[in-house]
Amino acid sequence: MTDGSVETTLVCGAEHEGGPGVAHGGWIAATFDEVTGHVTLLSGRLAVTGQMTVSYLKPVPIERPLRAKAWAVRKEEGRWFVEAELRLATTGALLGRAEATMVLRDRAHFERHRAWLAEQDELARGAGI
Repeated sequence: MTDGSVETTLVCGAEHEGGPGVAHGGWIAATFDEVTGHVTLLSGRLAVTGQMTVSYLKPVPIERPLRAKAWAVRKEEGRWFVEAELRLATTGALLGRAEATMVLRDRAHFERHRAWLAEQDELARGAGI
């Protein structure tokens, strides 16, 4: 969106049912992680989630249209603070909120991770694990 926010319509399928007719909390958290991450990404910045707090306000129904929206509330050097909400698309009823701290990274971030993981694998092999 032109204001830098991200909005999407989605449906939680029955394969992510946590309780009778409602989404699993992990699916809800993953949805918030995805939508908050897109705020920086669609602004041309790579970031990873440093911290996220999810508030589950109402049960999220499965197989119904939902609307997720996220936006930056503050930017500091190396960090963006992003908020999000999940609503029932048909009525706008608020189902959940999230607050995330997105940590900006350069494009070499994932290569550094692969190198670190290779070191860990080597340590494990040396220890006979």
